Amino acid sequence: MRNANLYIPKQHGAWAMLILPLLFGVIASNPTWRHALLFAAWLLAYLFAHAFLQWVRTKRKPAWLGPLRLYGGLLLPAGAALLALEPSLVPLLPLAVPLILVNLYFAKRNRERAFLNDLAAVILFSLMTFAAFRVGGGTDTGLAFELFALSVLYFTGTIFYVKTMIREKHDKAFYRYSVLYHAAFLAAVALLYPPALIPAAAVLLVRAIVMPRLNPAVKTIGMLEIAYSALVLVSAWAAY
Repeated sequence: MRNANLYIPKQHGAWAMLILPLLFGVIASNPTWRHALLFAAWLLAYLFAHAFLQWVRTKRKPAWLGPLRLYGGLLLPAGAALLALEPSLVPLLPLAVPLILVNLYFAKRNRERAFLNDLAAVILFSLMTFAAFRVGGGTDTGLAFELFALSVLYFTGTIFYVKTMIREKHDKAFYRYSVLYHAAFLAAVALLYPPALIPAAAVLLVRAIVMPRLNPAVKTIGMLEIAYSALVLVSAWAAY
């Protein structure tokens, strides 16, 4: 496809963040065919939002109008069908608004790599846990909050880790922050979550310590994030 980068985001790690919280919601509820519709609408919303933020960041560059029209045109019927079938999702929409506004603020200032912007995105994506939980008819709200928190904690760790690998790779203080965060994450998992999640948290701590010293390619970093997310998912599935 010509200008494929306009239509398919290059952030490999973002795909894990797109999928994992939704599957956490499935774990907390019951699988249903409506989860497929939820994922389709969520994927289209992500692709549309990515194109829209790039359109804003590039000061309305016309090249982004193609993706906006394509994904917007597909999102409208998919989103409408989803909300018609699952009206319980409507109360979740206002929760996303302030987080989207944060992303929009940083896009307008061309500061999309700011830590606060990344954190807002982590929380926004993690809200999909609650959406999948409702679609699956879940009844244990405490479990949904537990997995939502796990998603936020895990992906916040990826912010620290990825920055030590790329933009802050020569900042020794930031490296220490990343290692300390992952050590705290391991302690929190050991105290608050089932034992089956402890090995995954330990692997993430080792990753934070060792990988910045190996200097892998950026694409390799993104692909490995998918593998680490799969490890967290399998561990969560075993735990619950």
